[in-house]
Amino acid sequence: MNQTVLEPEVKSQIPDNPQPPEQPPAPAHPRFAKPQRIAFVQACWHREVVQEARIAFLAEIEARHVPRSAVDFFEVPGSFEIPLHAQILAKTRRYTAIVAAGLVVDGGIYRHEFVADTVIKALMDVQLRTEVPVFSAVLTPQQFHESSVHYDFFRKHFAIKGVEVAEACAETLHSLERLRGQVAAGIV
Repeated sequence: MNQTVLEPEVKSQIPDNPQPPEQPPAPAHPRFAKPQRIAFVQACWHREVVQEARIAFLAEIEARHVPRSAVDFFEVPGSFEIPLHAQILAKTRRYTAIVAAGLVVDGGIYRHEFVADTVIKALMDVQLRTEVPVFSAVLTPQQFHESSVHYDFFRKHFAIKGVEVAEACAETLHSLERLRGQVAAGIV
């Protein structure tokens, strides 16, 4: 016996006056107990790429309740010069954090792995000596070619890193505020 299965009638789920979908609410970032001041030290080599980290950093850190006016910008010739500037800035005690950004590529008199490793180790030393947190967006690609494809890729990559370093900076500053408050209260 052949039976024909009839599909039930499906009514349209689309309302007569469609409304745009609601956007998820912006994340609520905690506010700082005390004003923050941040130094952003950027290498000039490949400025058009590295500046994407700074632009993205400024937008994200502002969303996290640190006004752009509380971020001072410093340029240095290359990534190798960042640690000394970071150390001098940290010793002023004017800054609650320092952010470094640079692009280390093959070429010149130093191997890029040596430069990147030296810069990162020196930034860690600055942080530990001064107790001012130092954040790095100093990147070393395995291969970098002077082509529009590589420039476009690394501009986008530096923008992502700018957001990530702002997140890390804000979260660390909040954590240090809590920790220092606990130490002052004798809790820790």
